[in-house]
Amino acid sequence: MTDFTMSTDAEGVATITWDVPEKSMNVLSFEGLQTLDDLVQSALGDEAVKGIVITSAKPDFAAGMDLNVLATLREAGAEAVFEGIMKMHGVLRRIELAGMDAKTQKGGKPVAAVLPGTALGIGLEIPLSCHRVFAADNPKAKIGLPEIMVGIFPGAGGTTRVARKMGAMAASPFLLEGKLSDPTKAKAAGLIDEVSEDPMAAARDWVLNAKDADLVKPWDAKGYKMPGGAPYHPAGFMTFVGASAMVNGKTKGVYPAAKALLSAVYEGALVPFDTALKIEARWFTSIIMNPSSGAMIRSLFVNKGALEKGAVRPEGVNDQRVKKVGILGAGMMGAGIALVSAQAGIEVVLLDREQAAADKGKAYSADYTAKGVSRKKITQDKADAMLARITATTDYNDLAGCDLIVEAVFEDPKIKAEVTAEVEKVIGEDCIFATNTSTLPISDLAKASRRPEQYIGIHFFSPVEKMMLVEIIKGKQTGDRAVAKALDFVRQIKKTPIVVNDARFFYANRCIIPYINEGIRMVKEGVSPALIENAAKMVGMPLGPLQLVDETSIDLGAKIARATKAAMGDAYPDGEVDEVIFWMEEQDRLGRKTKAGFYDYDDKGKRQGLSDVVKAQYPEAEDQPDLIDVQHRLLFAQSLEAVRALEDGVLMDIREGDVGAILGWGFAPWSGGPLSWLDMLGSEYAAVRCDELVEAFGDRFACPDLLREMAAKGQSFYGRFAPEKSVA
Repeated sequence: MTDFTMSTDAEGVATITWDVPEKSMNVLSFEGLQTLDDLVQSALGDEAVKGIVITSAKPDFAAGMDLNVLATLREAGAEAVFEGIMKMHGVLRRIELAGMDAKTQKGGKPVAAVLPGTALGIGLEIPLSCHRVFAADNPKAKIGLPEIMVGIFPGAGGTTRVARKMGAMAASPFLLEGKLSDPTKAKAAGLIDEVSEDPMAAARDWVLNAKDADLVKPWDAKGYKMPGGAPYHPAGFMTFVGASAMVNGKTKGVYPAAKALLSAVYEGALVPFDTALKIEARWFTSIIMNPSSGAMIRSLFVNKGALEKGAVRPEGVNDQRVKKVGILGAGMMGAGIALVSAQAGIEVVLLDREQAAADKGKAYSADYTAKGVSRKKITQDKADAMLARITATTDYNDLAGCDLIVEAVFEDPKIKAEVTAEVEKVIGEDCIFATNTSTLPISDLAKASRRPEQYIGIHFFSPVEKMMLVEIIKGKQTGDRAVAKALDFVRQIKKTPIVVNDARFFYANRCIIPYINEGIRMVKEGVSPALIENAAKMVGMPLGPLQLVDETSIDLGAKIARATKAAMGDAYPDGEVDEVIFWMEEQDRLGRKTKAGFYDYDDKGKRQGLSDVVKAQYPEAEDQPDLIDVQHRLLFAQSLEAVRALEDGVLMDIREGDVGAILGWGFAPWSGGPLSWLDMLGSEYAAVRCDELVEAFGDRFACPDLLREMAAKGQSFYGRFAPEKSVA
């Protein structure tokens, strides 16, 4: 079977149908591209064919390019990438020109695209090369160019065509932000041409009645002017100046794809269309060969997708999808878990000690759905049905019939033990019990259970409905069915799971706490807080460490510090950090919640700027460190903990280490995650840099034995620990 097939009807309309065998959605390979080209050329050369319709046999049009193809090209080198992209340009340009005479622009055959559903990436770039794009009236369909989200940009003409079709300003949300729209909004924006209840009929009718002028794209017409103005036009000049400032402001220079995309648009706007395509291909080649794009594609597309499909799920365990979940504790975390569970169609029992508290937890979902209805993201009937799935109660007997319990009560082992005992009196023997905790050891908490093999940790991040990562923690006695249950549940609620072994702070908090502590330690040393915060953002962290601790609350940091010090005794390394944290606590500067922390806030809790009160207590030193030293302190503090987690067996799969870091706390997404970042640096350099940091700043930067060994052998993490590799 081939990816594309063609049939011609009695009226002379050739329909080319995309249907990749054994794939739920179409993705384009170079073999498929060649088949498409052959069919298009055959139809253009057939006198019996009056026009062409390109569509899909699947519910959706296409998910995009097969990124494994790009990975293969990348391995072959820059020349192979450039030639491959230019081949794609050639095929789409042949569709666009459709056999018309180069001088008269007549004699071509109309080509329409019909999108039954979602069309992403190359799945939109092919339609953009057609003369008219028809989409089904399908509100669930998503249309757009999301390549920027995985570190590349539309390289098959999408960048050039959308910019010339809409103008740089109007195109920017679709190109620079990867904005996705439903068909109606895509038409309103000018991305597609028509939305129809019967797009095939509309497309056939258009093809049979199209005139020569209907086939000439604006950029091929004489006298074309770019909407909004070209770069040398006064209005266009200001657009590109603003766009450049916006890109650099948002990316801080660490996301090369955005800058390359803008360069392709700017330079392409100065030359004829075919030259612009070549410029786009050159910039795209540059990005594909950049280590950042490879790392982002690997972590945010390939590895993330594999984890969501159950890459680490125990073998031999049958389907464990949840039918009825009991959630203990209706506070912010419990309410959020109830919301996402009900959204997934799961029956929910939301239990708290007081009915008012339970009702308040359910009200969180009611408020959320009300906003969805007002914004027309959900119908009232669906909102009502979702809320009906949540039972707010104080009665433990209502938990009967649950196949999963998620306990989200206070972080107190005694309270958790009491709740566990009460729940186990009423739940069935097969019910899995999960605790939502961010710090307490699962193996210790499981001692309160009569069935420790069915006890597991599920660590949600706040706010639950927005955060994509869920950390699943195996206790010493946790069995495979509990792991499978947790994984299947997380996948049901459309989150990305990672599975780690039990240890203090698990994985995410183990890595993020050193980041926060390093920032606070620098404040104590007299490093400018502005330098600390901006250094973090300039290296790709979404929040500086001081802002992050303000958001999570400083008293929580103090509580964790006291508990950690009690557990570690003389080995506790963060006394200097505690001095700052405890002073902040005494001053009631607990962060955003008290409208005072490392930052000042207005009466509404809006951040105003770094606090002079803190600067007065910890004056800035006259000599400030180099930017790279501040950045390396912040990134190595996290990355070395990731290595130690792998070394200790807390991390069992490096894919989870990188995906978890990006989704859990935003570790520099451009790098692909902490282990990918160390691979970019090279193990040899990373080990040497550790030694330099130890000499300058202390033993917390000591090179882990694993990294030292890898440096001696010239190994990388993905070269040694990738799933397809055998561990050396």
